[in-house]
Amino acid sequence: MSLPISSNPRPAATVVTLRDGASGPEVFMVRRHERTVFMGGAHVFPGGRVDATDEGGDESWCDGVPHATKQLGTLPPREAVAYHVAAARELFEEAGVLLARDADGRFVSLASAGAHARFKHDREDVHSGRTPLRAVIERETLRLALDTLVLFAHWVTPPIDTRQFDTRFFMTRVPPDQTPAHDETETTHSTWITPAEAMKQSREGDIVLPPPTWTTLRELEAFATVEQALVWARRRRVVRRMPKVLEHDGRRMLVLPGDPLHPESAGPRGEDREDPPVETRFVFVDRRWRAERSRT
Repeated sequence: MSLPISSNPRPAATVVTLRDGASGPEVFMVRRHERTVFMGGAHVFPGGRVDATDEGGDESWCDGVPHATKQLGTLPPREAVAYHVAAARELFEEAGVLLARDADGRFVSLASAGAHARFKHDREDVHSGRTPLRAVIERETLRLALDTLVLFAHWVTPPIDTRQFDTRFFMTRVPPDQTPAHDETETTHSTWITPAEAMKQSREGDIVLPPPTWTTLRELEAFATVEQALVWARRRRVVRRMPKVLEHDGRRMLVLPGDPLHPESAGPRGEDREDPPVETRFVFVDRRWRAERSRT
């Protein structure tokens, strides 16, 4: 008999990076390596665990420390800032985007050949753990722009696997003169894509989208510009979402809060609740989760 898995999710951060496109906002997505233990082969937003090196973010090298502590006001300030530093670090590692400003308040440019080569080397060193992100920021006399990260969602992995994450989702606009690209280590492909096109490709079986990624894309689908999406994110009341996995009518399902089958669906909406997603359940078919609307 297998022992039950205890719920002990690790802190993590994910960043949805956006740009305006001809058909509306586009999101930057990476495809995780097939051999990656967690979500191998899936298309996701850059992100990962909060590490010990993410602690110690302060106003000596970071902009937006008060912003970070306010966004995650239920956490101790040190932890709140660490989530934001982790988001910026993971975005640099997995997408090559550096949310940092120079002494004049301009975002750092990675457009020149020299800057591209230098920061590409830094990216590899930060990813491998040889160099902390803070050392890169201080060497370049930059400031990490935590104030550009807008919190808009909070997902917790259900206790069905030893790899559990307590993940804050952030949104940001890609800085000018920076071109995201996958890291070719944990991720093998990357693309700019509209939310509608990503969901279409998922329905057709061309890409795999984990449930939180699908739900995020569905929420972003309605916006005509990046600014509209950012305004929505800034105003949104963020609540904790932990899906529940169950067997129902002979099918393995993952249901979100707000679904009739989820234990947190009962009761009236109030200050601690939010409108449920369009699709509140996902059915496991052909080794992937497929979005489905509630039938009741």
